[in-house]
Amino acid sequence: MTPPLFLASAAELAASPLVIDGPEGRHASEVRRLRAGEPIWVGDGAGTVVEGVVATVARGALTVDAVRRREVAPPQPRFVVVQALAKGGRDEDAVEAMTEVGVDEIVGWSARRGIAKWTPRTQTRWESAARAATKQSRRAWLPLVNGPATTAQVAERVANAALSIVLHESATDPLPLPTPASGDIVVVVGPEGGIDDDELATFQRAGAHVCRLGDTVLRASTAGVAALSALSAASRWR
Repeated sequence: MTPPLFLASAAELAASPLVIDGPEGRHASEVRRLRAGEPIWVGDGAGTVVEGVVATVARGALTVDAVRRREVAPPQPRFVVVQALAKGGRDEDAVEAMTEVGVDEIVGWSARRGIAKWTPRTQTRWESAARAATKQSRRAWLPLVNGPATTAQVAERVANAALSIVLHESATDPLPLPTPASGDIVVVVGPEGGIDDDELATFQRAGAHVCRLGDTVLRASTAGVAALSALSAASRWR
């Protein structure tokens, strides 16, 4: 089984001994109940991962003997999902699942038909979900979380992408595959009420491909995950 991953700052990773304390230390020592001699990974969320062994455990903290330090290059192509806000925590579920399948940046979008509103708490919840999913999936890179973006700002991201896709239930075209080998692939996921005609036209003028995922209508919380899985299978999962 892969060792558990914990996150620390670059400065903490460079220190000797490597100490994990604070919330991560409490999680490691009191929730996961790691013991001396057990393998552990510690990353900075920006490509650096230290593989080591737990040396000592105290209340709320532990020290790590580093065995190997590795640098993981940023994955290419880079996946950016523009996620419309959703009520009932569905957008948070989407952030968690998309992180697990490899999203590199999540942009919160205040779509016209969206009901939920972006607040400072939204940023905190999304970042927390991304952080937890990064650890669970043993990722070397923590995805960026940005928002809220206006439709005009989303259109600018669409125009500057190597490939841009808008998921829409009325579309007939499948995802455009194969994918570019590098650059941003931007996927736009609308709210539960759908993307309205003006928004769709704006994204099409900016160069987006309007696509459908299969024969069923997916929720806003699952559409991005499905799209990323298909795109990853065509590019990264080889």
